[in-house]
Amino acid sequence: MNISEFTPTQPVILGFDPGKDKCGLAVMGLDRRLHYHEVVPSERAIATIKTLRQKFPISLIVMGNQTTAKRWKQQLQQELSDQLNIMLVDERYTSLEARDRYWQMYPPKGIMKLLPRGMRTPARPIDDIVAILLIERYLNRLTESASAE
Repeated sequence: MNISEFTPTQPVILGFDPGKDKCGLAVMGLDRRLHYHEVVPSERAIATIKTLRQKFPISLIVMGNQTTAKRWKQQLQQELSDQLNIMLVDERYTSLEARDRYWQMYPPKGIMKLLPRGMRTPARPIDDIVAILLIERYLNRLTESASAE
């Protein structure tokens, strides 16, 4: 679990990349400061979200809009029982982007540096990085629509 020492007082966004076996979670402020990211087993996702809501002032959940999104959205709305907004974001190509971001966040060391980027495989699941990218896509959409006005 990667949690920053700094606890935000301003509302933050929870990024959620749902999956059948594992889910990616991330918490980011509107200032794009990353406060938390982790990959958890799917059966622990909702309990983890509940715990995160006790630690962070989460104002919104942003999740991918693909395969299991409808089922997860319904489940979240039932389990969390309050009026927490859930926004669906286009998650096409996020897995590819997440691989690149992984190497930015965790630069390769030793012999791995010599391999071309396309041949490197991250040492762990990257669903949490997908969750980070989903929040960034949402924030980018907000800033684009604000600047268009």
